[in-house]
Amino acid sequence: MASLKAIRTRIRSIKSTQKITRAMKMVAAARLRRSQEAALAARPYEHLMHEVLDSVGARVELARYPLFQQREVKRVEIVAITSDRGLCGGFNGIIEKRVRKLTQEAEDKGQKVTLRIIGRKGADYFRRREVSIRRSYTGLLGDLKFSTAQEIALELSMLFLAGEIDQVLLVYNEFVSAVSQRAVEKQLLPILPPPPPADIESVRTPVDYIYEPGADAILDDLLPRYITNQMWASLLESLASENAARMTAMDAATNNAKEMIDKLTILMNRTRQAAITSELVEIVSGAEALK
Repeated sequence: MASLKAIRTRIRSIKSTQKITRAMKMVAAARLRRSQEAALAARPYEHLMHEVLDSVGARVELARYPLFQQREVKRVEIVAITSDRGLCGGFNGIIEKRVRKLTQEAEDKGQKVTLRIIGRKGADYFRRREVSIRRSYTGLLGDLKFSTAQEIALELSMLFLAGEIDQVLLVYNEFVSAVSQRAVEKQLLPILPPPPPADIESVRTPVDYIYEPGADAILDDLLPRYITNQMWASLLESLASENAARMTAMDAATNNAKEMIDKLTILMNRTRQAAITSELVEIVSGAEALK
């Protein structure tokens, strides 16, 4: 049985850890509120932009636009969004597992895979594996800006148009609630064509619009915005998911610390009681021996 001094030292150590986890939980909760509002505010804009793209794309010849070209996939680039800091449960592990699975599936098809990692944790993890990392970004999520999404989207578009990559996949955590996140994989490039209308009547009598300056000009301006918006929405979703995962993990750590303190306190009391009993037995035994 451990000594009283060792038990008291361990209790003090766990209490110090509990203070840290409680503070980190409060910080993550404050950051979650802001990041959650930003992610939810971006969703309607993302959905409407997708609807506009499908509507305009259904009325023009998409084969003229290189970003829509569905060519044979020989080179795949996976954009994985992780975190810069740890202590967020399985947030990063889910993304790393999904990227490994996608990489293995692509290599089984004879495709070459390159990675673009956002977040220090993902970069450190994949740097120790036999994978090709084209570029990694660290420190972006702490001060997330729209210009960051523009830069990444532009570089990916240029690589796709130059023929250096044939497909771009986004892998990130989508925010569901404060206690739930969902790993999502999304094809960013080439842009998927609009789905065929489900209503037969809409196929026979499509609704047409008068565009100014024209459908082609609108689509030329819309495509770069669409890709940038997809990247921006993914970053916002991942940031909100990270803060939610960290808040949940720190809450669980704080509760676990409390349980450990309670158990150690009971053990300390029992150890102290056993020591007192032992001393009393020794005193009584000594007194009986002197009679």
